[in-house]
Amino acid sequence: MPQSLAEIAPLCAAAEARGRNRAIIPHGLFRPAELSVSDPIALRAIGWPFSGLAADEIEDAAWAAAIAAHPLARPARVIEQHRSGYVVAEAPGHALTAESPQEWMRRRFPPQDRAAVGDWVLIEDGWTEAGKGMRGRIVVLLPRRTAIKRAAAGEHYQQQVIAANIDTVLVVCGLDADFNPRRIERYLLLVRGGGAEPVVVLTKADKDSSDAEAALAALAALAAQGIVAVAVNAKDRASVAVLEPWLGPGRTAVLVGSSGAGKSTLTNTLLGIEKMKTSAVRENDARGRHTTTFRTLIPLPSGACLIDTPGMRELKPTGEEHLADGGFADIETITTECRFRDCQHDREPGCAVRAALEAGTLDPARLANYLKLRDEVAGAADKLATRLVQNAAAKTGSKPRHKPSDDRYGRE
Repeated sequence: MPQSLAEIAPLCAAAEARGRNRAIIPHGLFRPAELSVSDPIALRAIGWPFSGLAADEIEDAAWAAAIAAHPLARPARVIEQHRSGYVVAEAPGHALTAESPQEWMRRRFPPQDRAAVGDWVLIEDGWTEAGKGMRGRIVVLLPRRTAIKRAAAGEHYQQQVIAANIDTVLVVCGLDADFNPRRIERYLLLVRGGGAEPVVVLTKADKDSSDAEAALAALAALAAQGIVAVAVNAKDRASVAVLEPWLGPGRTAVLVGSSGAGKSTLTNTLLGIEKMKTSAVRENDARGRHTTTFRTLIPLPSGACLIDTPGMRELKPTGEEHLADGGFADIETITTECRFRDCQHDREPGCAVRAALEAGTLDPARLANYLKLRDEVAGAADKLATRLVQNAAAKTGSKPRHKPSDDRYGRE
């Protein structure tokens, strides 16, 4: 099987020569093409998880059923998401616009059920509105293997999918004023529950003011739980080579982190070209402006796919998270030793968590963040339960009767 984009190019060209006409738009590293590619080898070069397209080659029953139900459709991967529609790819270097299904445009359609960057969809041919060419039309969203989600900003509860079908999440944090172990824990809480493996990447290790050893020591509790953290100079190819185990052929990684953390710089180094815009950060707080303004999937020379995302100012839990996923597995274990099942870890007698704090075996800052995130997850879980009841009532025409539980912290 081809192991790089260089090896896959001739196969893509051959598949293109026997393909079908398409109206294509270019973006990123996907060039315009006039022909479709429905070649399993080409698809695998952008992350297709199976050996082929035949029913007996697709190990996932739900995927096989969806493909069998749409014999005229072919798989493609979402590489960009815009308000006006999507850009999808069927091979490295081939991108085309794709229209959303009509039901996705309905106001009350759940945002998390629409396609996101990294998703696999089935597309069929369709004419552009002007009738001057052809474009893809999404007919179904294939089941996600993994996903990163957060609660969307706003008064009403909604979920937002950041990226889908990813193997690794690179949590990027600068070794300057951007370094914040508590924010890293928040990222991990959202990331690990989605099924992808997190790797904490500490950038700007080349700066004189950086102290990589101290930063890694501050993350020792995460390392003890098997969460990998590395310090790199994002501008140096040799330094970022430490990420190679997570960027092999067929794998998909996503970059998350605040603006100015070095995501775009890291992307450029991994690509080997200056493709993504970068900008300077403010010296006083290490904040940068959004140089990446939308999520996009980019093929890397290693054969992996990389999803770059804009900096996220808000990281609100969805209510589906487990606190152990945020690097708090040790604290969760301690809570099982508390005298009361609904212990709030405040002033209750027999609280094992307070005892660990007083004994000096538990970091006060980690505990404070654990308690804060616990409350946020519980609050989001109540909102999620209310929304599910409302949705069910809307389908049946009945009046919702859900009442949020007062026992947020009790253990069964």
